[in-house]
Amino acid sequence: MERAGEKLKRLRERLQLTYRDVERASLGIAARLGNPEFAIRLSRLADIENKDSAPTIYRLFSLCAIYRLEFAEVVSWYGAPLDRLASEALHASLPHTHLVSFQAEGTALAPPDGEIDLSKTTFLSHLVRNWGRVPLRFLSGLDPRRHRYGLIGTEDRSMQPVLQPGSLVLIEERARIASGGWTNEYDRPIYFLERRDGYICCWCDLAGDRLVALPHPASCQKPSVYRYPAEIELVGQVIGVAMLFDSGKRRFARHPAAPAASPGP
Repeated sequence: MERAGEKLKRLRERLQLTYRDVERASLGIAARLGNPEFAIRLSRLADIENKDSAPTIYRLFSLCAIYRLEFAEVVSWYGAPLDRLASEALHASLPHTHLVSFQAEGTALAPPDGEIDLSKTTFLSHLVRNWGRVPLRFLSGLDPRRHRYGLIGTEDRSMQPVLQPGSLVLIEERARIASGGWTNEYDRPIYFLERRDGYICCWCDLAGDRLVALPHPASCQKPSVYRYPAEIELVGQVIGVAMLFDSGKRRFARHPAAPAASPGP
């Protein structure tokens, strides 16, 4: 298998660039960005190509700029696949609810045989290989400028059973806190909010400058009152969720016992 340094050397030679050319171009990048870390000296470039020394993030940026390469692809040559970033983030669970700030390449999967018909129940096993590769963006029509992702903390049970701990939620930023219009707890809007000490996900009541954060009654947690927006801010409304059920708490239906065999004559 070709080493990362060998690939970079081959690309440099294909562009007919000398070590001096690369050094000169990197010095220009360092000057324009005001950071000498972007410069690649001759000896360092030789180590990167011939000794497979891993470049710093700054030098890797310069190499990608000079060689016209995709940064994520070159990072993967060094064993750090950015397309697995969302997957590993979901596996590295955190106890508290938080926003997911990255939009990693490869985290959205499109069906190979056309659009998904959301009106019909569909088997997605051929699309979904692990939890982290489906952050809800496989649904068509989502605008990344309006939507963000959040993770419900593994110890946050404030909206259970509507939202299980560890759930991945899709958040629409252009939202307002509604005062009514729902008929049951599943219709009632759920909001993602930022406090001074972190994030919460809950139902809300808003009266003037007082916001009441309402957990699900089954959580046995008490409502909290905040001055809005001085003490708490609205990130957006939860419009989608992906949940994994707790396998340790599953209850399987018990099959009725077979009827006893009738005694023989």
